[in-house]
Amino acid sequence: MASPALPSYTSGTSDAPLLGDTIGDNLERTVAAHGDRDALVDMPSGRRWTYTELLADVDALARGLLARGVAAGDRVGIWAPNCPEWTMLQYATARMGAILVNINPAYRTHELTYVANQSGMRMLVSAQSHKSSDYRSMIDEALPEIPGLTEVVYIGDPSWDDLVAGGSSVSQEELERQGAGLTPDDPINIQYTSGTTGFPKGATLSHHNILNDGYFVGELIHYTEQDRICIPVPFYHCFGMVMGNLAATSHGACMVIPAPSFEPEATLRAVVEEKCTSLYGVPTMFIGELGLPDFAEYDLSTLRTGIMAGSTCPVEVMKQVVAEMNMDEVAISYGMTETSPVSTMTRTDDDLARRTETVGRSMPHVESKVIDPVTGVTVPRGETGELCTRGYCVMLGYWEDPEKTAEAIDRARWMHTGDLATMDDDGYISIVGRIKDVVIRGGENVYPREVEEFLYTHPAIADVQVIGVPDDHYGEEIMAWVVLRPGHDALTAEQVREFASGKLAHYKIPRYVHVTEEFPMTVTGKVRKVEMRERSVEFIRQS
Repeated sequence: MASPALPSYTSGTSDAPLLGDTIGDNLERTVAAHGDRDALVDMPSGRRWTYTELLADVDALARGLLARGVAAGDRVGIWAPNCPEWTMLQYATARMGAILVNINPAYRTHELTYVANQSGMRMLVSAQSHKSSDYRSMIDEALPEIPGLTEVVYIGDPSWDDLVAGGSSVSQEELERQGAGLTPDDPINIQYTSGTTGFPKGATLSHHNILNDGYFVGELIHYTEQDRICIPVPFYHCFGMVMGNLAATSHGACMVIPAPSFEPEATLRAVVEEKCTSLYGVPTMFIGELGLPDFAEYDLSTLRTGIMAGSTCPVEVMKQVVAEMNMDEVAISYGMTETSPVSTMTRTDDDLARRTETVGRSMPHVESKVIDPVTGVTVPRGETGELCTRGYCVMLGYWEDPEKTAEAIDRARWMHTGDLATMDDDGYISIVGRIKDVVIRGGENVYPREVEEFLYTHPAIADVQVIGVPDDHYGEEIMAWVVLRPGHDALTAEQVREFASGKLAHYKIPRYVHVTEEFPMTVTGKVRKVEMRERSVEFIRQS
């Protein structure tokens, strides 16, 4: 009798124990061990800090918060692009116990109003402006609608200097007493999910959640105090503040800020000038860097590793990143804000196929399983189902929203991701789509990822996203949005069908092709497929 197939379940083993620190205590340990080493470099301003200097400035800011009457558990918002003050506030709030509320720099007035009221924000620290965003005017407009927000502080303004200077009235001993009363399980951060359906939800994360996630991300790519991490991804998201900042500070590595927001030239210039060993980004960022006309002139020989996340990396892009950017040990990570964020990750010795066809294996101390989304039963290895995650990384819950929390986290503390996945015999997980993204054409399930991977092999296509659009006959039809390579100025649906004929099943071949210069994106580099669908319906109606 044949033995039954293994269930799609794994747990990440590790010789390294979980950290039991608060973020503030962990930073102190790093300063004690590596105080004279570079901690933070801001390329735009030329400012730089050693670990000793960083802790001094963080504590001055933390004392300033205490002097203003901010208490442990109070919510303090940060609304700004990447800058040193963002990082300092991240650690200052953690040192004295306030809950940092991350606000997407792309938000507008009504979104600011919602998250400020929903979180019960008491103080807001904001940039004055960035690109087309006039934060001052938006805050002035929103303030009458946010009765609980009693203080606004602007970075680069006398109000920031006053906040820091006010800390002189609070002793270091008082700050240390405050820190001693904190526990690793205290909530320390609220991050609002993208809110593609309805209002965004505030994922509430503890010291234990995000410190350990940052630490183990760093462990898997072998960070030491010798590493210098170029962080062009936004701090407001876990990618920047956890996988970037906390991975760095838990290992004594250096954080390098190349620009307030992503600029390919500034990113590579930071790598060269600061001799960075690690570089982060979503695939579109790496595509932008590789596509620079003078790319070959950048000496990237100091790079060895980095993290690519946000969406699956096309094979050709990964080959270029490894060969042309010297990132032999680049890792792919997967997760969501609600899991702090990383729950699976490739390892530095994984081959090209594993780094492009999978999102790796379970993180240390994290469990993964793939279930039938209807019955909840774990499916056999190789079968498609919903990916679920359990472990230290799962959020405390959605802020002030027990109903939504119960929808996402079941009674056994499994986080239901909403992603469709398969798990192979070695425990490697492949994401095949979102439960809501699966295109059902004439009763056939089509997973956009499969079609996208095939279309990347077309000589004219630099980047592609596949979605489903309404169709009277089939229910849904396949549509591809494509970004063309230089030298190609047109691509028709007929040409795509001809290219795919005999290679893809007929029902997977796109009926519609839309050529674009860029995809609608979130600030974190995730493609907004909901917006693409809405716009596509208009394109089809007009054609």
